[in-house]
Amino acid sequence: MTSYVIRRFLSMLPVMAIVAIIIFSLLHLAPGDPAAMMVGDNATPEMIAQVREKMGLDQPLWKQFFIWVFNVAQGDLGRSIFWNDSVATLIAQRAEPTISLAITTTIFAVTVALSLGIAAAIKAGTALDRLVMTFAVLDFSVPLFVVGYLLVFLFAIELKWMPVQGYSPLDEGLGPWLRSLALPTVALGLPYVALIARITRASLLEVLDEDYMRTARAKGVAGRALLLKHALKNAAPPIVTVIGMGLGFLIGGAVITETVFNLPGIGRLVVDAITRRDYPIIQGVTLIFSGVYMLVNLLVDLSYPLFDPRIRY
Repeated sequence: MTSYVIRRFLSMLPVMAIVAIIIFSLLHLAPGDPAAMMVGDNATPEMIAQVREKMGLDQPLWKQFFIWVFNVAQGDLGRSIFWNDSVATLIAQRAEPTISLAITTTIFAVTVALSLGIAAAIKAGTALDRLVMTFAVLDFSVPLFVVGYLLVFLFAIELKWMPVQGYSPLDEGLGPWLRSLALPTVALGLPYVALIARITRASLLEVLDEDYMRTARAKGVAGRALLLKHALKNAAPPIVTVIGMGLGFLIGGAVITETVFNLPGIGRLVVDAITRRDYPIIQGVTLIFSGVYMLVNLLVDLSYPLFDPRIRY
C-alpha cells in the first residue's frame, strides 16, 4: 500500500508539470495585455512598457515560465497583478464559500442520487424507474446557469423563501449559512445527482442479477440485508469512482454557480482574474484544483479494498 501511494504521488509530478505548461502557454499566448489593461485606455506606449518591465512581462516566455515554476516549487504562487496581494492569500480569503459549496453539494448529490438510483434499480421497468431516469436525463440536459436562474426566480423572487444572492459565513450562524447555500447547492448538485443515480441503477441491476445474489435469496436473505450487505457493497466501486470523477464537474460548475449566485468564492476570483488578465491567480488556482482532483482520485482508488477485498495494492 505504501509503495503504491508513493508511486501515485510521483506520477502526479509529470501531470502537474504538463498542466503548468498548458495553462501558462494558453494564458500568455492568448490575445490581451494585462499591462495595457492596468494603465487604462489613455496610456502611452511608454507607460505600458514601463508597467510590463515592472511586472516582468517583457522577459522571454521561457524565462517567465521557469521563474514561475521555481517560485511555485518553493510554495510561492506569485502576486496578483491587480490586487497586489499574494495569490495564496487571495485564495485563502475566498476558500470558505467554495469549500462550503463543495461539501453541501456532495452531501446533497450523493444522498439524493443513491436514493433515486437504488429505488430505480429495485423497481426496474416500473413507472418509478422510468420517472427517475427521465428526471436524470432532464437534470443532465438543462444548463446549470438556467437551473440557477429558475431557482432564484421561483424560490427567492416569487416565494421569498431564500436569499436571491450572496453568502453568509458559517460563523454568523448555521441557519443563515445553510439558507445562503441552499439554492446554489441544488443548482450545482442536480447534474451530479443525475450522473450518480444512473451509475447506481446500472451497477445495482448488474449485481442483482449475479448468481451469488440468487444464492443469498435462496438462503432466505431478503430486504434491507440483501440490499445493503450484498448488493450495494458489491456495486459500490463504480459508484465511488463516479463520485470522485464528478469532482471535476463540481470544480467547473462552481465557477458558474458562484457567478450566478454572487458567492465570493474561488470561482468568482477566477472569473475576475480572467477578465483582468491576472495570470498569477489563474495559474495558481488551476494548479491547486488539479492537485486536489488528483488527490481525491487517489483516495477513491485507496477506498476500493473496503468494498472488494480481492483488490490489493
